[in-house]
Amino acid sequence: MSTNKIALITGGSRGLGKNAALKVASKGIDVIITYRSKKEEAEEVVNQIQAAGQTAAALQLDTGKASPFAGFKDQLVKTLHDTWGRDSFDFLVNNAGIDAASPFAQTTEEDFDNLFNVHFKGVYFLTQTLLNNIADGGRIINLSTGLTRFATPGYAAYASMKGAIEVFTKYLAKELGSRGIAANMVAPGIVETDFTKKAFDSHPQMHEFISSITALGRPGVPDDIGGVIAFLCTEDARWINAQRIEASGGMFL
Repeated sequence: MSTNKIALITGGSRGLGKNAALKVASKGIDVIITYRSKKEEAEEVVNQIQAAGQTAAALQLDTGKASPFAGFKDQLVKTLHDTWGRDSFDFLVNNAGIDAASPFAQTTEEDFDNLFNVHFKGVYFLTQTLLNNIADGGRIINLSTGLTRFATPGYAAYASMKGAIEVFTKYLAKELGSRGIAANMVAPGIVETDFTKKAFDSHPQMHEFISSITALGRPGVPDDIGGVIAFLCTEDARWINAQRIEASGGMFL
């Protein structure tokens, strides 16, 4: 049986999830990532982690659909047993997300439901489904957003879902504390990834604007976030619980 700690990172094939997977692996932690559709990208991340000396695996999962979660759990347990000789893992990073501008007046019910299903309902019920497979003393790390502290027009629905995640995370910390499980959230500011590429491309002035309202004078990049997530998986972070850690370079101070 492997003695390495294991992290499960949803949406780990690209963007912040990929960066987090690589940074977590650099701490000597093995990694399982999920991907929705891009299997080749996920396998490339697995290859990079293995090349760095850690064990890794990739599993398909659409976090916006709760009904297959029980089947995913079975797949996960099989992978854990076959690869690591155990049926539990240590760190759950709920990272998977979708981007959708949602100006309040134009938000459709479909847009709202898609954001809700991925960013809140999916996180809630995936965490519930996997709860007995998270080892005692483990960690749950949920991704929030700077948009829960400051309001940028166009993200009413998205930010509302993340606000729900922030309340949910505190309840996780309270209810799971008896098992030694800590729950925290990381709230990135605007980060340049393929997740935000459409917004940056369609608003040429956005880079300059973000730089002007950020104390450190630039938009974020994935390397600014992955290390924070990795830190929360280390022993150095063992006494951090129920906290919102904003990694935004100081936006809208």
